[in-house]
Amino acid sequence: MKHRKKLQTALLYGAVLLFATLTLAPLYWLFVMSVSDSVALTAKPLLWWPEHLDFSRYAKLLSAAEGGVGERFLSALENSLMVSISATAISMAAAIPAAYSFSRYPGRQGVLYGAVALYMLPPVAFVLPLYLILSSLNMLNQASSLVIVYCTILLPFSTWMLKNNFDQVPLEIEQAARIDGAGLFVVISRITLPLALPALGATALFAYLMAWDEFFYALLYTNDIRAKTLPVAIADFAAGRATDYGLISAVGVLAALPPVVIGLLLQRTLVSGLTAGGTKG
Repeated sequence: MKHRKKLQTALLYGAVLLFATLTLAPLYWLFVMSVSDSVALTAKPLLWWPEHLDFSRYAKLLSAAEGGVGERFLSALENSLMVSISATAISMAAAIPAAYSFSRYPGRQGVLYGAVALYMLPPVAFVLPLYLILSSLNMLNQASSLVIVYCTILLPFSTWMLKNNFDQVPLEIEQAARIDGAGLFVVISRITLPLALPALGATALFAYLMAWDEFFYALLYTNDIRAKTLPVAIADFAAGRATDYGLISAVGVLAALPPVVIGLLLQRTLVSGLTAGGTKG
């Protein structure tokens, strides 16, 4: 029995180590490439750690000099932050009452299923209609247009996730509050939402990551640094004849920092939110 327990522990730690290696190894190599000079990048065999660290690429990217790569990167970073945060905030503000309605009034499920079915369609199916609408409104190549487009993606997803978690909040608690004279707004804001707080954090995090990483619509609906987001800017850096892989790696490292920081800050909320919808409360 003791040997079996030791074997299980060893397998568990081995699985965790393998997962950590597969997850962190690409990030480690991305950073190594970003601080290696051109000679080290092409050396054979590969250098797992450069002899001389070169942070000049980070200095270029963080420089706001007009016409430089830093101007394009910082503009794309600002656009990505604005678009992702705005789309997430708007989607969550609309998804909370919608999810509560679907959870507490089951007769409306058909609308939710229809929205989720549309969400499952490939993005290319909506390219032309959205392009024609934005063009008629003179909203092409604007960050605000991406916010609107992303809300059409995030709202069904956020509503579905929140609805499943609102289902786990016991009705008896809300009914007791209503008997005591609390209105619907008070019940939702002071009882339902605090109980579903982990789900709110997890949903907001996933919505933010989806908006942050979106590439297809951003590529088609933006033309220059006024509206381009980071995924499109990274593709532009890789489109030249002489590709600077170290510069692209540095962009990747800096672009990964905001989601990583937010994920670390909300890791407890993420785990709680993902497990809350899988058990009956």
